[in-house]
Amino acid sequence: MTLKQGKNHLTYRVRSIDMELQLERRLEALGLTEGSLITILNNDKKGSLTARFRGTRFALGRRIADHIEVTEVQEP
Repeated sequence: MTLKQGKNHLTYRVRSIDMELQLERRLEALGLTEGSLITILNNDKKGSLTARFRGTRFALGRRIADHIEVTEVQEP
């Protein structure tokens, strides 16, 4: 599933990021890499998606969120 399809307040593990190299490198510089955990804070399906990873909140546009493949992390 893509990050854009995720639900609020759930945590996901990034499987892959498939977008142009320059943008992918920028996300990696911010700490969003394959295998990292990302928690969706607000995904109201209208504007940008707000998420937390590496302890910082980020707003990601719909186009970016649609190119990040994730899997849900089961809480213990």
